[in-house]
Amino acid sequence: MWELRHRGGCPGPGGAVAPPPREGEAAGGDHETESTSDKETDIDDRYGDLDSRTDSDIPEIPPSSDRTPEILKRALSGLSSRWKNWWIRGILTLTMISLFFLIIYMGSFMLMLLVLSIQVKCFHEIITIGYRVYRSYDLPWFRTLSWYFLLCVNYFFYGETVADYFATFVQREEQLQFLIRYHRFISFALYLAGFCMFVLSLVKKHYRLQFYMFAWTHVTLLITVTQSHLVIQNLFEGMIWFLVPISSVICNDITAYLFGFFFGRTPLIKLSPKKTWEGFIGGFFSTVVFGFIAAYVLSKYQYFVCPVEYRSDVNSFVTECEPSELFQLQSYSLPPFLKAVLRRETVSLYPFQIHSIALSTFASLIGPFGGFFASGFKRAFKIKDFANTIPGHGGIMDRFDCQYLMATFVHVYITSFIRGPNPSKLLQQLLVLQPEQQLNIYKTLKTHLIEKGILQPSLKV
Repeated sequence: MWELRHRGGCPGPGGAVAPPPREGEAAGGDHETESTSDKETDIDDRYGDLDSRTDSDIPEIPPSSDRTPEILKRALSGLSSRWKNWWIRGILTLTMISLFFLIIYMGSFMLMLLVLSIQVKCFHEIITIGYRVYRSYDLPWFRTLSWYFLLCVNYFFYGETVADYFATFVQREEQLQFLIRYHRFISFALYLAGFCMFVLSLVKKHYRLQFYMFAWTHVTLLITVTQSHLVIQNLFEGMIWFLVPISSVICNDITAYLFGFFFGRTPLIKLSPKKTWEGFIGGFFSTVVFGFIAAYVLSKYQYFVCPVEYRSDVNSFVTECEPSELFQLQSYSLPPFLKAVLRRETVSLYPFQIHSIALSTFASLIGPFGGFFASGFKRAFKIKDFANTIPGHGGIMDRFDCQYLMATFVHVYITSFIRGPNPSKLLQQLLVLQPEQQLNIYKTLKTHLIEKGILQPSLKV
């Protein structure tokens, strides 16, 4: 209809819109060679108006191939498809959890590499969907520029992390000092180069679609890179801030699936027909209990509760500290109704266990909406999964759609209710300053301590 109104044509046989006759040409007469404007009209007819497309106009994406190992197919061949999928998901889930425990044992640095790997894979899956949906347009430089922008954004965020947490190491390397000093300018220059390349790649009659894909890339960067950066920021606060939220989401995903599989009868949301209220409620209570217990167990060990710091003298990450009050047992008075049930006046808890209730509640009540959002995205583009990376589970993004939302909440929660000034980080920043600046700060701090009565005026420091 849009083309009919603007071109003044009318539907021909088969519903095609016939263009009006050109000036000096009788309707139905012989046509001369098409002019440039006619060719542009034909191209416009070919690509159509994207604004008028509906969900039903989105091209079908071929289903992903089944990557289930042959040994599992043979072992489960006698089961129904429902139970076959249950066993495949269960076996692969246990395998992934075992690998996750191994990476935890290997330390913080390996966890950071894991987060980076997951980020790159999720970005690849989402970008690939865009490429496959609009493959007929053959956009120039789309994939190359997408990966270039991924490198630029990662360079910016990880450069900021290096400047914040590895200042003492950077101070010893002259080349790194230059990169850190002008880090934001370099990052902006790299992004500008990609921006200019995008503008130069614009092709006539592809403009609107190219800008769609430009926006697609940047939204994908916002979802994957920004959130994974927040995950690493949480990890530096202490591995417990990384493990409890992530494991709570995993627990909620597993228990909600189990409760829904065995007891589910009432549909929860139309976006995900297999989600049920029974699974949602069962997953909530299971996750809160799991988070409370996990917080109790992990709070006992320095390896999990101490902030992750880089020690230049040993050239590695360390997790050694005096645990803060969050991870020291405190006595709490019980409410009257619990006193009668438990027959005790007080209970000893780690304060972090109380915070774990807030974390696990978010993971089980709000976190699933990240999954619903992903379900809506997949329905919009007529795909079952983001990819077929993990048999029975789909792609990496299918497993981490809720984790990214959780990462943002944990980061906001820490900055709002937990984090105070970090003396170690502040000291690292002071060591980067010039000697004159360090001396001025020393004199100011000494004067302040004397005025508060902490130091005596005659005391030599």
